[in-house]
Amino acid sequence: MNEAWDKTVDVLVVGSGAGGMLAALVAARNHAEALIIEKEPLWGGTSATSGAGIWIPASDQAAAAGFHDNVEDAFTYVRALSADNVPDENIRAYVENAAKMLRWMGANTEIDYHAFPYPDYHAENPGGSPTGYRTHMPLPIDGRKLGKDVRTLRFASPAASLFGYLNWHFDETYILLFRAKGWPWHLAKSLARYWFDWPFRFTSRKDRRLTLGNALAGGLRMALNKAGVPLWLDSPLVELIEENGQVTGAVVRHQNRNLRVRARKGVVLAAGGFDKNQTMRDANAPLYPNALYSGGTSGNTGDALRAGQALGAETMNLQSTWAAPVFYVPGEDRGRLCTIERALPGSLMVNQKGERYLNEAASYHITGQQMARREREHGDASPSWFVFDHTYRHSYPVGPLYPIMPDWAHPGAVRGILKKGRTIAELAEAIGANPVQLEATIARYNTHAAKGEDPDFHRGEAAYDKMYGDPRVSPNPCLRPLDKGPFYAMPIYPGDIGTNGGLMTDALARVIGADGQPITGLHAIGNCAASAMGESYPGAGVTIGPALTFGYIAANHLTGSNAA
Repeated sequence: MNEAWDKTVDVLVVGSGAGGMLAALVAARNHAEALIIEKEPLWGGTSATSGAGIWIPASDQAAAAGFHDNVEDAFTYVRALSADNVPDENIRAYVENAAKMLRWMGANTEIDYHAFPYPDYHAENPGGSPTGYRTHMPLPIDGRKLGKDVRTLRFASPAASLFGYLNWHFDETYILLFRAKGWPWHLAKSLARYWFDWPFRFTSRKDRRLTLGNALAGGLRMALNKAGVPLWLDSPLVELIEENGQVTGAVVRHQNRNLRVRARKGVVLAAGGFDKNQTMRDANAPLYPNALYSGGTSGNTGDALRAGQALGAETMNLQSTWAAPVFYVPGEDRGRLCTIERALPGSLMVNQKGERYLNEAASYHITGQQMARREREHGDASPSWFVFDHTYRHSYPVGPLYPIMPDWAHPGAVRGILKKGRTIAELAEAIGANPVQLEATIARYNTHAAKGEDPDFHRGEAAYDKMYGDPRVSPNPCLRPLDKGPFYAMPIYPGDIGTNGGLMTDALARVIGADGQPITGLHAIGNCAASAMGESYPGAGVTIGPALTFGYIAANHLTGSNAA
């Protein structure tokens, strides 16, 4: 006789990231009772800490902006970049349903996404978009509408906020980065808005103006609250329950006891990857070995992946991550994604010998992959060194280092990793590089940078490179000689923003078992499922975009809806 159930719902969602929350919301709108469980005391997952970009081909928003896209171009583009073991059907399911998902989310939440002129990462490839408008970003949302739930929303990543607490939008980054006209007033208003949020400010550091990942997560939670969908915090998945070859629920640790939760229609695993599980990284992702350098959140320890494997689920591409170069500040729990700094003029990256070995302005995924491969083959790229001059130091930020603040005003952990020299030779000594080699590297770089050229690695030639360059610098916005001392360096590591190999799924996000057939009642989305991108990163938003889209697909499938 089967044990009794402690709670019964229609759809159980494991994980409170964007994909999981959208899946629960779609299920609720389709008249199914849904429950979200989250192992951490904070909700929103890695999605809440992210930039919240989503890659959506052929969207209504892109058409409104004058960009007429089509899904066949998008399919051609992704198919050529993705791994051979990713089925065509999975890629088609994504590109054909992404715009439908975004349309549905816009109609059923307060989240307002706009298409941006953000080039694809390999825009020159067939089907790529050099003009952008596939990457979409959310507008800010008033977090006061969340009530007490705003207190348990994850903070944005230190790399996606100012001073670690002030939320900012994509457009605002450029105002401060390039100190556009009126930037001090803009910054003062933002700080005043934050500090004078009384009486809330006396009890919380949370910025209730939600932007980027906080806007996405917050908007979904608002809609879930209106739909009456509960979200249990501090409630980890213990194991899945299978009966007669079908997943019928799960054991959940909630309020200090194990509860058997029945899911009449099925379970959606949306609990992230295994980026913070050092043992799993050692076993599966040797090219990206260090969990500490991952930008993922602490809850990403592979629980859902292992629960699926316990039922005989197949896995795919466990060696893969969303690779990225990261700065690491000692004492912090994650690496800080380095996106913009590498493309700005007056900087370069070198290995521990003092040699350049890549195009610094390439996408963070390509850069992270090249750094990791260099480290495996030569043992001299972890850390590499991000080198810049006095002009750069006082013009742009470098991870945790702010241009407005003098060195002494930064925290001790930041000062401890910042290296400085009056000359290139002194800087080489500070970072342990060969002075002759570093001087020769910078001299060659400077000679060509003065002409806006990089014959060695072609920095600044691709559309993506130029997007993050300084438009005030010509002829190449990514290149300027390093010619004014003192000179500086910061260690930069091959890291990631999450693993992206996981449970094998089909075009309906159903988990595939050892017999090659779907496991009835079990779906997986986001980073606990093997990505349709394979080991590639076609454009900004191909992490959260598929998580949302396959969450939409899974929930509609589980609830028997063909809603678009």
